[in-house]
Amino acid sequence: MPFLDLPDHRLHWCEEGDPRGAPVVFAHGLGTRLELWEEVVAALPQKFRLIRFDLRGHGGSEGPPAPWSMGALVRDAEALMDHLALRDCVFVGHSLGGMIAQALAVKRLDLVRALVLCGTATKIGTAETWAARAELTRAGGMEAVAAAELQRWFPRFAQKSRPAEVARDMLLSMKDESYLAACGAIAGTDFYATTARLTLPALVLAGANDGATPPDMLRETSDLMAGADFVLLRGAGHLASLDRPEDFARELGAFLDRIGHAFHEPAPRDPMGGCGEGCGCGSDHDHDHDHNHNHNHHAPHAGCGHSH
Repeated sequence: MPFLDLPDHRLHWCEEGDPRGAPVVFAHGLGTRLELWEEVVAALPQKFRLIRFDLRGHGGSEGPPAPWSMGALVRDAEALMDHLALRDCVFVGHSLGGMIAQALAVKRLDLVRALVLCGTATKIGTAETWAARAELTRAGGMEAVAAAELQRWFPRFAQKSRPAEVARDMLLSMKDESYLAACGAIAGTDFYATTARLTLPALVLAGANDGATPPDMLRETSDLMAGADFVLLRGAGHLASLDRPEDFARELGAFLDRIGHAFHEPAPRDPMGGCGEGCGCGSDHDHDHDHNHNHNHHAPHAGCGHSH
């Protein structure tokens, strides 16, 4: 399993497809891990360079001490993409990963040429809902969190389905303190103003049965962005890539075709890379493009291993 050493933790990532292909990067949501994309990645054309990673404190990535800011989560993704020398990628983000995607698209125009968002919004929940989530976590641990989340993530008829069991296992594998730290990052984030300025190509996928981020919330997010297409996935819940992977992969593949991603030539790298002060992207603008202090003892195209 390849890891990237960051200043305060190790980030787990994997790569499939053609190492010379146009890059597509996948970021999962709160309480899940990179396996969320397993069936989608398998169904996509392998001519693309397909990269997944575990957010800090999720899956195989270490969780540094709290508190975490959204800017720190964005910098994790930025550091991995710089380490892999990626430019002009399509960034696919679910839930928390979708918030990271929005911020990264504002902060680093050299890294992201198009967005695919699912199960996400510019702001998720309220201070009160996240305070209640924290109280639940401290009182009942991840067992209590999993019981509550599955009710929002899946419709009643799918509560005992295989995707629901996979999601439950993902939630239970997470440490309470990492979950709380990630919740804190989401609770303090509102990207409405900055996402409304995005004009890059975007695809917004909504699960028709999503109880966590309902379709209307996704449509509002889509309507904010001038270049966005909205697609409703019938039969899908919050984890559309898990319970409707074929539909998800079909829509993603069609989007990649529409924007000609397989044939896209990256623009020359901007050594300054990023946005100006006051962009509101959730970053402290400490770009640090020299990542020679990061060590990866695996080949760049090491694959995912599927050992989970």
